[in-house]
Amino acid sequence: MASKGVDYYKQAAARALQWHAEHIQKMKKCRFDTIAVHGIYSMQEALDFNQGSIVEPIYMSTSQAYRDSDEMEAGLGYQIPTWCYARIANPSIYYMEGVLALLESYGSDVDASCIATASGMAAIQSASDQFLVEDPKRPNAPMNFVATCQVYGGTFQQFAIRKEQERNIEWRRIINSNDMSEWESKIDENTRFLYGEMPSNPSQAFFDVKKIVDLAHKYGIPAIFDSTVATPALLRPLEYGADIVVQSVTKSLFTSGFGIAGAVIARKNLTSNIDNPEMKADFCAYLKKLPNRDNGPNLSPMNAIMALNDIRSIRHRMDITSRSTMQLANYLKDHKHIEGVDYLGLEEHNLHQLASDYMYLVDAEHDAQYGSPVNRYGHLMSFRVKGGAQKTRDVFDAMQRIWRATDLGRIKSVATIPAISTHSQQGEEARKQANIPPNLVRLCVGMEHPDDIMADLDQALSVLDGKKVTMTFPEYSAGGASSARIG
Repeated sequence: MASKGVDYYKQAAARALQWHAEHIQKMKKCRFDTIAVHGIYSMQEALDFNQGSIVEPIYMSTSQAYRDSDEMEAGLGYQIPTWCYARIANPSIYYMEGVLALLESYGSDVDASCIATASGMAAIQSASDQFLVEDPKRPNAPMNFVATCQVYGGTFQQFAIRKEQERNIEWRRIINSNDMSEWESKIDENTRFLYGEMPSNPSQAFFDVKKIVDLAHKYGIPAIFDSTVATPALLRPLEYGADIVVQSVTKSLFTSGFGIAGAVIARKNLTSNIDNPEMKADFCAYLKKLPNRDNGPNLSPMNAIMALNDIRSIRHRMDITSRSTMQLANYLKDHKHIEGVDYLGLEEHNLHQLASDYMYLVDAEHDAQYGSPVNRYGHLMSFRVKGGAQKTRDVFDAMQRIWRATDLGRIKSVATIPAISTHSQQGEEARKQANIPPNLVRLCVGMEHPDDIMADLDQALSVLDGKKVTMTFPEYSAGGASSARIG
């Protein structure tokens, strides 16, 4: 067989890439819901390569075969697009990455790319560790990063233990995330990035996105935001100049709860004081090609497609669950057994107006139901039970419709007590800094009718009036289906 030569495959790849780039530009002109439904998967691609399948196929193969040595050389040398090995790239994962890049950059002229990871924690590590490298111009200089202390418990552990304690990289903690002077006071020539989670889990901290972005860029460093709670249906930090967005796809995007996934979405030509032109030009492509290829925090194709299928309805789900959460927050704030409710949608919340400047249901102005912009504040809220930790446990234990689990973003309503679960490892002092008392219950509202969730909260709170709630579980009943699990 005559050799075709590497150039033959490079030229063919260039034509394919040109067509694909034009297709993506056409998709960028579509509305948010259309992008969520179709993503970057095209009819031509379906007919040419995928037996006409109208949904994205699951490619479970670990590797790609090549036509000859020339194509292999071009592929493994990164001279042409390739699915060489699933640890690096896979078509099913690429479909999920493509739709998230378009959704996070929706409504802006930002050119973004995405890399999927096996979890939200892997996404945080992937997004931050590329900046925590030694500067050859200043060898042995100390490194630090500035980040809010109001973050998910796993993020706290990664920052405090994996980075600060084990690697001696200083985490300069922000207590009041909406105080710009506090942020700026922490930045020096050794600061590598600013990081914030908003709205924060579970305490609903919020800050001025644009001001933090401007502050980061003033010092030539990137602004990284965890926008898991909001999702791109309610907030898109890239639109305001952010360099990188982290998503725990596991949560609201992957609402069925069938798997775990994460994603990093970054603007091209981001800001950084690290002298690495390739990284800055296309951060996610760089991650895929080098660091994540070597470290291997890759997502499985099955989880990618299952998540992609859930993403298709994200705008409508965030609308419905946000409205339900607002109804429940208004109910709880006046309840005799509740000392406080943390929800940005409540007008009395001290950050309500700031959140209202940023959190909108995407495309509501083009929706026949609304016809104008409408604020939506998400499905995550917290409430504080009067009487301390034990009474909080009593109410929590009496829930019958709301699931007790360390999870959020599910199609079903889920609650937890962060002080004894998601944020237990960070210690009492750090919980005080993050405003997470022992009587705080985090509630993530699902797609049930809000009247039924309200009824469950009402009966659970009734235990504080001396009412008894009878709970019967199969594993404690003779012959129960789950009895084999005991012991």
